[in-house]
Amino acid sequence: MNFFKHNFLLGFMAFLLLASIIIPACKTNETDTPEAALVSSFDNDVIYEWNELFLEIERYAAGYRPGPAPRALAYLGLSAYEACLKGMPDHNSVANLYAGLTIPEADNTEYHWPTVINASYGYLMPRFFANVDENLRQKILVMENKWNEQSRETLSTEVFERSRKYGIDVAAAVWEYSKTDVIGHDHYLDPFQNYNWNEFYDSEGDWRPTFPGPGKPMGGVWGGARTFAITEKLCRKPLNYSAAPTSELYAQALEVYAQNTPTLSYEDEWVGEFWSDDLLNLTFSPGPRWLAVGDQVLRLEKSNLEIALFMTIKMGFTLNDSAVACWFSKFFYNVERPQTYINRVIDPTWKPALYNPLTGEEGVTPSFPAYPSGHSTMGAAGAEILGDLFGYAYAMTDRCHEKRVEFEGTPRTFGSFFEMAQENAWSRVPLGVHFRMDCEEGVRFGTEIGRKINNLPWKK
Repeated sequence: MNFFKHNFLLGFMAFLLLASIIIPACKTNETDTPEAALVSSFDNDVIYEWNELFLEIERYAAGYRPGPAPRALAYLGLSAYEACLKGMPDHNSVANLYAGLTIPEADNTEYHWPTVINASYGYLMPRFFANVDENLRQKILVMENKWNEQSRETLSTEVFERSRKYGIDVAAAVWEYSKTDVIGHDHYLDPFQNYNWNEFYDSEGDWRPTFPGPGKPMGGVWGGARTFAITEKLCRKPLNYSAAPTSELYAQALEVYAQNTPTLSYEDEWVGEFWSDDLLNLTFSPGPRWLAVGDQVLRLEKSNLEIALFMTIKMGFTLNDSAVACWFSKFFYNVERPQTYINRVIDPTWKPALYNPLTGEEGVTPSFPAYPSGHSTMGAAGAEILGDLFGYAYAMTDRCHEKRVEFEGTPRTFGSFFEMAQENAWSRVPLGVHFRMDCEEGVRFGTEIGRKINNLPWKK
């Protein structure tokens, strides 16, 4: 073999060896999502800030309690999650679970996920909160513009416009799907829906209005709204009605009565105020309270954007489903409030301890049936979502009301999310607005619903 032929063969063999190393690597990079394009490579700021704005707007949004606010959160989370799937290769779309929902496909080019999310929220938030005050609507616009300006400073025009357009396209598809929920969509315009409680009042033990209050029930038809994971919306049966002093229901009424007769203890008053979240224009409502808890954890853990997205869609789904199922059960069993029972059977002068510091009204009872407790059901469902994401033994100090001056908002420390859910549930008994059975069944029912959300096919 001559010198040139020998060198050619050696060079060709070296080329083949190098190609065997480089070509598979190139193929791998073509199919894998580059780190820079992963949703998990971003911090949680865009989700956190939109969530916090949601909580601020919902606080002042008339007609959104108890169900429309959790419902709005569910669709906001669904849109943002589905719009970012290309950057979350370990996650599945859940859109195929819902007949009539078609999500536009992303192409194989570059997207900036915070811009996608911002566009989705910017499109949907003013639509879900169409009737809020102008100053709140302006805050939505300011938020959207803030994130757009940040993105324009760092992105090419092509990437920015593509990302923004895709976020809007997905949001528009989700909005059209939302509109097909006959009960849920636009329910906030009239939370009473001409539901006539007199038609369902058959005998003592059935719900009737208490005062102060609107004199009619809120959410009488809400149990017919769309759910995302559950099909069974009826909880276990309550105790049978009885006014006999030897009955279990009488014992539970006496337990409620004893909590604030003659007065509440300081600890019970603190716990009751800490978890009440009942009152429009004062705090966010009981369901979204658990989004506020989740937001605190995102900050404490410095969670990435993927975790924040996942928390938000799961929290929205579980609060929506638990509100629908709870209100379906409430109006199915139609159990009267402790105030009605105690005034008729034990003490006609007794009042619950719930107080509205904005209006000065005392002895307030929420205007819908007692069983099961909405606070307890949504609280346990939300706690189950957070436990699954961050750990069932996650300890934290809840600072949701740290800056409140209208009531005792001093932070409280807990060893787990479930411990928070249990205290949230029990707080309704010293306030005088629920029997023990309402709260215990709410915790059981809510936990069951949260687990069904967790068991959706989220991951590949």
